Amino acid sequence: MATAATLTPSSLRCIASHRPHARSRRLSARTSTLVRAVQSADITKKGDSVVSAIDAVPITKQRKVPEGLDSKMQNPGQPRANITCDAEHPDGTYTPPADMTVLQQHVAFWDPDFDGKIYPQDTYRGFRRLGFNVLVSAVAAPVIHGSLAYWTQKSWVPDPRFIIYIETVHKSKHGSDSETFDTEGRFVPQKFEEIFSKYDQGNKGGLTKDEMMDMVRGNRNIMDFVGWAAAYLEWSFTFTLLAKDTPQGKLLLKDDARGCIDGTIFYKVEQEVAAKNKNK
Repeated sequence: MATAATLTPSSLRCIASHRPHARSRRLSARTSTLVRAVQSADITKKGDSVVSAIDAVPITKQRKVPEGLDSKMQNPGQPRANITCDAEHPDGTYTPPADMTVLQQHVAFWDPDFDGKIYPQDTYRGFRRLGFNVLVSAVAAPVIHGSLAYWTQKSWVPDPRFIIYIETVHKSKHGSDSETFDTEGRFVPQKFEEIFSKYDQGNKGGLTKDEMMDMVRGNRNIMDFVGWAAAYLEWSFTFTLLAKDTPQGKLLLKDDARGCIDGTIFYKVEQEVAAKNKNK
């Protein structure tokens, strides 16, 4: 290689005339295009439309984001502290408690005495009230409390009772989820709508089990094995509990999924299970 001491006008002309690799030329061309686009302030906006899918990345066309939400509800990307709304129900469907976030409403079913504490035995009984058998309920309770309870504590010293505290339940939020709950336990309508716009193929109004699993895999964060497992178990329980037979097959309907998020569906299922057992 020529050094500073050996460079001559002839060698400089040789270096300048050296043809770059084809890939380098392509990258250089793309970079030039981006620079020109930035200078002209015209990257993705054409008129009044926003580009949300491009041919170069096919998955952006397969998983479509919801469009026109602003015309159906106010500020769909703004988290709601205590109400679950969607495109069909912009104001929600019931008057929520003013002192509980949506995530707290989601877990309140497992706090039957309303003391703000969920014990493992409460979770076991809650699963039984929802119609799950003894084995599933007995396995679910220790798994849930073993993985979530510590993070809701105010003390660094582990509590051997494995209590989940509703006041701080947002601290137990795991990764690789749909982000329908934000990190403070609020509900994000746009993220909820994305579950169905991206994965409900054919706009059936619900997800098949395969579509639901595609959604779980699509939300995975890299190396987040705990989050992967938690999301898989949560949605599997949800589908087992709430999926309904329809002409399109067994579906987790959008409205039932929303009821699961704010916990209202659990009380309905409990009543159905109690009535069914009474009629036996």
